Amino acid sequence: MEKTIFLESIEATNHFGEKISHLLKPGDLFYFRGDLGSGKTACVRAIMKGLGFNGRVKSPTYSLFEQYELSLTINHFDLYRFKSSQEWEDAGFSEFINNHSVTIIEWPEMASKILPKPDLYLHFFHHNDMSRNLKITSQSKRGDECIDCLG
Repeated sequence: MEKTIFLESIEATNHFGEKISHLLKPGDLFYFRGDLGSGKTACVRAIMKGLGFNGRVKSPTYSLFEQYELSLTINHFDLYRFKSSQEWEDAGFSEFINNHSVTIIEWPEMASKILPKPDLYLHFFHHNDMSRNLKITSQSKRGDECIDCLG
């Protein structure tokens, strides 16, 4: 299943992220793709805000991983700096994809040879300076449920 959404502003991206936050369930695995500055981390920040997190949501570009303990455990990865898929295994990150946490991975293509299939791919595309197109592709029954809920 597939859906494309036009996000006309950062406010629209924030609204979308908050909407996603209300759909999350333990075990969800979402991959965020897109060029630098396309809205991936902004959307994660909005998801965290929607879950009630009031702190700073850092882009894990340098730390690779941030974990947030809220009503759900959120594992947020950014694999931009990976040189090969093997770095995922070497870092021991596989254990974080489980049935009791939500895992969001930015730049999953950097470890595509080793990562499992996600529930959803969210691919952000620049439309212009302020707006984005977002292509959402389901990879599982759970992903289909999420797309259905997004309307």
